[in-house]
Amino acid sequence: MATAPIPSATPRQPHWEWQYLDLMRQIWEQGDERVDRTGVGTRSVFGAQIRFDLGGGAMPLVTTKRVYWKTAAREFLWFLTGETNIRPLVQQGVKIWNEWPHANYVKATGEAISVEAFAERIAADKAFAAQWGDLGPVYGKQWVDWPTYEPAGDGLFRAGPGINQVAQVVDSLRSNPGSRRHIVEGWNVAELDRMALPPCHKTYQFHIGSGRLNCLLYQRSCDVALGLPFNLFGAALFTRLLAQQCDLEPGELVWMGGDTHLYLNHAELVEAQLARVPSGNPTMAILRRPESIFAYAIEDFAVADYAPQAPISAPVAV
Repeated sequence: MATAPIPSATPRQPHWEWQYLDLMRQIWEQGDERVDRTGVGTRSVFGAQIRFDLGGGAMPLVTTKRVYWKTAAREFLWFLTGETNIRPLVQQGVKIWNEWPHANYVKATGEAISVEAFAERIAADKAFAAQWGDLGPVYGKQWVDWPTYEPAGDGLFRAGPGINQVAQVVDSLRSNPGSRRHIVEGWNVAELDRMALPPCHKTYQFHIGSGRLNCLLYQRSCDVALGLPFNLFGAALFTRLLAQQCDLEPGELVWMGGDTHLYLNHAELVEAQLARVPSGNPTMAILRRPESIFAYAIEDFAVADYAPQAPISAPVAV
């Protein structure tokens, strides 16, 4: 399917968001067209990078469309609980995971129920949520309760104590700052087939230099239009929380993408967003320091100077 080139917006200023828009443009105009798991189809490039300096409270919030940062923050705090059921998110009005269990429910029961009605049942009915709202051992489960196994005799094994990778990273950043093993990993090969969606933002590595905490996020699969703005915010938030807990200053966020793509049915979003010019420099303050990284609440975060352009909607590919 041929696509006419989209003219570059002018005048061009040295705003970090041009990295994001340039990546979007590269994919849309030069990406390899592929048949993907969802059947929607994508244009894709392999290997991409965005760098962002978190100094001075700066946050990588996209300004050429609205990013609902409180939704992203609530999702991230949910990850830190190790929870895998969507009910706590639904009860906070967070809808981003609803499509996967809804699709599973419709397939299993044949009931013609809308995503909205399904979410209402999840919120209202604890037993229904327990049966149909679980996503399997996704992100948070791997981050704070990675499964282990120990010998039980006769060649058998039983479940051992889970590994809290996030707590381990906090400890290692404090006690061994020069380590090259400050890593939180979500790609548990043994449990991928039990997950509603295998982790896309799969590997976080942290590095201390000159008293600054840097983060490199490797993302194996990235929906640039809908997912990446959330992923950048989430990685920046993760870095800020760790930095505060470890008495460090936030440093640089380096995002790296494997299969980095745009869905073919996102044409209107892509063309509208590429016609816009980024502006402003949003910042975020953390209003208190709780006793651990697991004790933050949404009320602890305040974003300032964020005046994005109008939202641009597009369908999620499930």
